[in-house]
Amino acid sequence: MSDLDDLDRRLLAALRADARESVASLSRRLNVTRATVTSRIDRLVSNGTVLGFSVRIREDRDPSFIRAIAFVEVEGRSTDAVISQLRGLPEIHELHTTNGAWDLVADIRTDSLSNFDRVLARMRNVEGVVNSETSLLLSSALL
Repeated sequence: MSDLDDLDRRLLAALRADARESVASLSRRLNVTRATVTSRIDRLVSNGTVLGFSVRIREDRDPSFIRAIAFVEVEGRSTDAVISQLRGLPEIHELHTTNGAWDLVADIRTDSLSNFDRVLARMRNVEGVVNSETSLLLSSALL
């Protein structure tokens, strides 16, 4: 993403906030033509910068929604292989490499405790995962 200019970055920020915002509204907000917005979005999609558009759901609308953060320790140099396997779990919404005691941090979201337990088991059975610690997120203070 190093080849992005200021307009690309502002457009991406606007789309992160509301991917459903109309091209006309985006063009007014960014002070460019609708054609410019459309061509920029098309380019960002075609070059792989934008992978898709999705719906964000207010998690507090579903009281059974389970969210957790998992810290993962990886054996030796198997980080890439572990990441590849963990990417295959749809319940892992974000995966980050990090420094410190843990090699990876995963944002896990499921619709039930039984599914959460299943995801943890699958995650811990990935070859190269040697240790993990998971914390359920009970409530959130919005900033």
